[in-house]
Amino acid sequence: MLPKTLALVEDDRDFSEFLSQYLQGRGIQVRVYGDSSDLLVDGSAFDHDFYVLDLTLPGIDGVDLVKLLRRRTQAGILVVSGRVASDVFSQVITAGADMFLAKPVQFEQVALAIEAVQRRVASGSPGVAPWKLDRRARQLVAPDGIHVDLSEGDMAVMECFVQAAGEPVTRETLCERLGLPPDGDNLNATIYRLRRRIERATPAVVPLQSKSRVGYVFRAPLQAV
Repeated sequence: MLPKTLALVEDDRDFSEFLSQYLQGRGIQVRVYGDSSDLLVDGSAFDHDFYVLDLTLPGIDGVDLVKLLRRRTQAGILVVSGRVASDVFSQVITAGADMFLAKPVQFEQVALAIEAVQRRVASGSPGVAPWKLDRRARQLVAPDGIHVDLSEGDMAVMECFVQAAGEPVTRETLCERLGLPPDGDNLNATIYRLRRRIERATPAVVPLQSKSRVGYVFRAPLQAV
């Protein structure tokens, strides 16, 4: 069992080139990023099914990158690094990575690790508790039971996601629902504030993600009550 798409964040060009070719040969669509900043500025940064990353990276350090990813996605995260430190394993696992492999490593080992993590991710997906939109209380209820107060604009956005039933909602639809101009800047600010409000309230992964060149999607079960 292998993921369909994978982000490889690695500044060693030779290693990333040959590893990406190997994984593509196994049927995985691989997107290579030379440093953590390249990944984070990509509109589809949190849309990948799996992440393989180094720790010593230009831009944000790999451990901090794992923390950021884990706040936005439940996808598998595999760290492959040559960093030598007695606590490196505990650092990456505590940050939210699923597995750590020390370089040098064989590509077959990387593929086996990806398959093992992906099997865990896939088997855990059906049991995920849904998020709930409480219309009367104007609150979003996270799977851990925490209630997040929503503004009128937040409610309008969440209603769009309820109606979309897991499918992406276009920027045009959201702007029209919110009464915003279609330039996108005001919408981006609205989504950012909503996401931050949820992140501050609950440690649960926030499934509100951007969909490159389309709009936004709520990648989790969502029910209106």
